[in-house]
Amino acid sequence: MAKKSSIEKNKRRMRMVASKGARRNALRAIIKDKTVPLEERFAASIKLSEEPRDSSPSRIRNRCEITGRPRGYYRKLKMSRIALRDLASFGQIPGIVKSSW
Repeated sequence: MAKKSSIEKNKRRMRMVASKGARRNALRAIIKDKTVPLEERFAASIKLSEEPRDSSPSRIRNRCEITGRPRGYYRKLKMSRIALRDLASFGQIPGIVKSSW
């Protein structure tokens, strides 16, 4: 089980990305648009750098929904390999069975 503080910090980052995402995208669009004058693009880049760091989507860490484990994460199932194995062993995930040969 991951530390509760790490899990909560990641959730806080997710909320911040959701709330400030539209503003960041608008600023990034201005910066990338070559038809906008250089001064406005530079001002937009300064405004973007003044935004909180945690509002960037790249700061979100993929974590297991069950245990909070950051490594061995399956994106499709949103859980770690260990939690997946435990649930699959108990037959709680439809379509997944433990292999044997």
